[in-house]
Amino acid sequence: MSINICRDNHDPFYRYKMPPIQAKVEGRGNGIKTAVLNASDVARALNRPTPYIIKYFGFELGAQTSISVDKDRYLVNGVHEPAKLQDALDGFINRFILCGSCKNPETEIVITKDNDLVRDCKACGKRTPMDLRHKLSSFILKNPPDSIGGSKKKKKAATASANVRGGGVSISDLAQGKSQTATGDDETAHEDDDELARQIKAAAKDLETIEVKDDEWAVDMSEEAIRARAKELQASENAISSEKMNKLDQYGEWIIEEKESSELPSDIELYKKAAELDVISDSMVGCVIAQCIFSKDIVSEIEEHAAFLNKIINEDKDFEKNFLGGIERFLGLENKDLIPTLPKILLNLYNNDIISEEVIMKFGTKVSKRYVPKEVSKKVRRAAKPFITWLENAESEDEDSDEE
Repeated sequence: MSINICRDNHDPFYRYKMPPIQAKVEGRGNGIKTAVLNASDVARALNRPTPYIIKYFGFELGAQTSISVDKDRYLVNGVHEPAKLQDALDGFINRFILCGSCKNPETEIVITKDNDLVRDCKACGKRTPMDLRHKLSSFILKNPPDSIGGSKKKKKAATASANVRGGGVSISDLAQGKSQTATGDDETAHEDDDELARQIKAAAKDLETIEVKDDEWAVDMSEEAIRARAKELQASENAISSEKMNKLDQYGEWIIEEKESSELPSDIELYKKAAELDVISDSMVGCVIAQCIFSKDIVSEIEEHAAFLNKIINEDKDFEKNFLGGIERFLGLENKDLIPTLPKILLNLYNNDIISEEVIMKFGTKVSKRYVPKEVSKKVRRAAKPFITWLENAESEDEDSDEE
């Protein structure tokens, strides 16, 4: 489930979405605290550093806060219901997110030379001032966005694509491999990617120190030339990556719109549209499909779409993992009442040869934060236990019969 960033806007097709606040009370007596479970997901949708939101809660509620960015753990002293925090977040959005002119949330914080705070709107181009009297403004001035979790790379946030059928992690982020810190084996590859990036940056710094002895024949290795080439390369890569992600988002939005306006497109139409947008070869299309084509009758619908799903997934492990990730988002974020039906869902996927036994076993025995918050993943994957037990027993029976 996702909600409008500007909750005063009740348009169901409003494209700027965010996940609702999830909170859990911890401790007793004087040590009682409220943990904001999905603070980083909300911050990502709003394109603001997470500590800003938590500090704002502390100032508005008159409570001390505890911020641990590395551990992704954010606490507010006292007992605070999610609805209360959501109301407080509305104040943060009005003061520090929405453009003062067009009320669009596509803004960035800019600190001027005079130490004023303004919201730079990417929609209308205007810059509107923030309230410097608020305590959070002082905190922002002391802790600029780039210094506490900000990367200078502009993130695509608060758009329709940020929440294709659910909050938490965007389809675009998943396609880029920008998953949340994970405990399962799915995230090992992303850690390797980070290490590779660090090595590339280190090599780039070494290149800057090379002295060119023969200007006539050597490639220009000046700092400016290196940066210019790096920008060209990055722009080219970003254009390709952005185009691919936009197509995935377009595919998901198309399915949802068709489904809401009339009925779900036929399997042939679904396949043709994927081919038209050139997303058939992208394994993330499985995640989009799993979130968009099913309803409350998902158990029976799997068999109805079996031929289409087999055609798309085609026994590819990456497609299978992302498809189950989409199922996890569909159940854990939008249809929590359907979580108990997960064993039946897995049985139908297994019987129709859509998902392999190996991938199902990993899914049912390892928690991952790649697709949903960790607590949600635990709840969903724990529900798979009866089917995992059945699979294990079936394997042992097969081994016994082979021995006999």
